[in-house]
Amino acid sequence: MIVEFHPEAAHEFIETAAYYESAAARLGSRFILAVEAAEALISAHNEIGQEIESGFRQFVLAEFPHSIIYIFEPDRIWIVAVAHHKRKPGYWLERVAR
Repeated sequence: MIVEFHPEAAHEFIETAAYYESAAARLGSRFILAVEAAEALISAHNEIGQEIESGFRQFVLAEFPHSIIYIFEPDRIWIVAVAHHKRKPGYWLERVAR
């Protein structure tokens, strides 16, 4: 299954990894590995995340206060946000035109 990031989700991912790396050595790398592991798990079991909105699912990272927000589509898994738990819920909805 193809996994794609919305451009703003990709930006969140990169910026968060950079932030963690600046906070502590190898912490950014651990964040990247956690997101990649989540991608693999979601790809293998696309309904693993909790449904939070119609068609949207949330996979909570175990080690970091972030969730992967995604939509399972017939030809891909589209990650629309790498959302910090302190952000306003649903802030990412404006990214998706339905």
